Amino acid sequence: MRISILFLSLTISLSSFAQEYNPIPTQQVQVADTFYNTYIIEDNYRWLEKTDSPETIEWIAKQNQLSKDWLKKAERKSNSFNEIYKNKRVRYNFPQKAGKYFFSFAYTDSRVGSSLLINTSRNKETRKILIDPYNDISRKDNIDITGYQVSKNSELLAFQYNRNGSDWQEIGVVRLPSGKQLKDHLKGIKFSELSWLDNGFFYSVIDQVGKFGKTTGQKVYYHKIGNSQEMDELVFERPERPWVQVSFMTTSDERFFVLTEKDEINGKASVFYKDYHSHQPFLRPLITNFDRTLRILDNRNGKLIGLISDKTGSNRVVQIDPENPLQWKEIIPPFSDGVLMDVVPYKDRMVLTIQSDNHPIILVMGYDGTVLHQAEFPFISSIHALEGEPEDNLVRFVLTSWTVPPVVYEFNIKSFEKEVVERTEVPFDFEQFKYTELEYESEEGDKVPLVLVHKKGITTNGQNPLLLSAYGGFGSISTPSYRSEIIHFIEHGGIYAYANIRGGGDKGPQWARAGRGKHKQNSFDDFIAAAEYLINQKYTNSEKLAITGGSNGGLVVAAAATQRPELFRAVVPVVAPTDMIRFEKFTVGHWHIDEYGTVADSASFCRLKNYSPYHNIKENVNYPSMLVVTSENDDRVPPFHSYKFVAKLQDREIQTNPILLKVQENAGHYGGHTYSSRLQNGADIYSFIMHELGME
Repeated sequence: MRISILFLSLTISLSSFAQEYNPIPTQQVQVADTFYNTYIIEDNYRWLEKTDSPETIEWIAKQNQLSKDWLKKAERKSNSFNEIYKNKRVRYNFPQKAGKYFFSFAYTDSRVGSSLLINTSRNKETRKILIDPYNDISRKDNIDITGYQVSKNSELLAFQYNRNGSDWQEIGVVRLPSGKQLKDHLKGIKFSELSWLDNGFFYSVIDQVGKFGKTTGQKVYYHKIGNSQEMDELVFERPERPWVQVSFMTTSDERFFVLTEKDEINGKASVFYKDYHSHQPFLRPLITNFDRTLRILDNRNGKLIGLISDKTGSNRVVQIDPENPLQWKEIIPPFSDGVLMDVVPYKDRMVLTIQSDNHPIILVMGYDGTVLHQAEFPFISSIHALEGEPEDNLVRFVLTSWTVPPVVYEFNIKSFEKEVVERTEVPFDFEQFKYTELEYESEEGDKVPLVLVHKKGITTNGQNPLLLSAYGGFGSISTPSYRSEIIHFIEHGGIYAYANIRGGGDKGPQWARAGRGKHKQNSFDDFIAAAEYLINQKYTNSEKLAITGGSNGGLVVAAAATQRPELFRAVVPVVAPTDMIRFEKFTVGHWHIDEYGTVADSASFCRLKNYSPYHNIKENVNYPSMLVVTSENDDRVPPFHSYKFVAKLQDREIQTNPILLKVQENAGHYGGHTYSSRLQNGADIYSFIMHELGME
């Protein structure tokens, strides 16, 4: 139980800062919540949670003007915008095959989202625009096409898109290859797959309760082409447990529809299926109350091919007979020296990608578990966009790394020959850069991987500007990918460092569990230990050390900054959850109780209270310079996390280091969707970092 107490007295605190930095005074409305009759938690900036109120809108405008003026001066010094633009690549646009056509994305105007293009071959010269978001959908809103699926007969394409960065999606349908839009238009979609079956497709909707209300009540529907959304058939819902998450797919031959529900409260998952070659009831249980993760990949001769992650912390590929599901057959056992990333099933073999100590491996294996071929890559990199048609002999993938822009390969799974079919041209020499692989010890003695990216010939004199980053959550595997901002930073003498801290899945699910729930503090400890290691080994010093991270990575850097502020010169949390006491009350927060915990449990509440960045700001500490970045339409981590965090940091007389807030307009959790907005955001962040680290 908690009791809310509202004090009507209002206080305004004015702080004295350096001349070039004059923070915005923020009104305090005294609010306190009492937990377990013992803990009183103040939240005097809660009024900023009302993001559409005139007072909040005015406050945001002033904060944005403050950061804009400050960043403009920093950008002139570092020339970040022009330097990043020089090395920037457009959205990955290598044509990908779906059905009998090839599709790609391209920016036709830097001020709007990318268009979806279509072709009958991979020849880019003959492709044409299929969907132009500006002319075909809206000239008022920023439209981003987030995904598409082609019908089995290749006559129709259903596509999902959002407006202004929101997680809320809409679905449209066009005829192929003309691009003629049909009248089918679906709304209320969020975190939904899209799977065709015959003359329609499955999708899911979620109850919408206010702009940042809890995400609950997921329902799966089947839409028949030509019908209105009101006529769609309800396939699945859990009204008695509205918090469950649902995912689904149809196999490539459209024989099976498979649906998975995950209950975060009890940590169990159940999988159901429908076999369209039989006369069974619509959904039958495949596996229920499963304490492992099962993802069905496809159907082979009536048997389902699936990927299981179990309690041992390893992924394995299995074959499941729907008529006898508990007696599955293990096709590919766990790998001891790498993490299984992806599997693409073909007619008589599978293509797998493994990430082993930041090095990707491609395996071709038979369904009997025989290794037919292994292809390795000699440098630190990662493989993305692995795709291929089940009846084809070719698989396509993208190889990339921090200093290597996308290289597109085509790989023949029968002859095992691979060919580079496209490179991204950039105006710098790859040979000037070096990757250094290190390990350091956590507090418990675990070896934590750490990679440094830098120019050749750096000296360990403790004077190098260094940017440290991490993610460390949800078992996510942090593979290296190209970013022109990092090139800009390194070319000016900086070192980029990435720590694979606990909470991420880089060393398997056991590594992830060691930084989840009651062990979440381990993630922050690992990150802090990385900073200490880099300082002790003379790569940098605390006045030359900046940290940044996004989403859960933003929480990591915000927690590190509030727990060990003396270690850092500059901090950039991006779309970070910072109020962990109220996180579960909004949007998808309650889906992440297994990752962070819940205030409904007293022990969990105490852990959240002890690391929540917003609640651990001390009155007598001058925290490092910060640029806190959020998006006004982020309904995954609502922007008021950042608003409250900044207000409390600014509203203390001792704070002389600048605390800046950048609120991205018409943007969501992943930032802006236009070419120019992404470029400007990167320039702002790196201008701030380089200015604070004294880089020319």
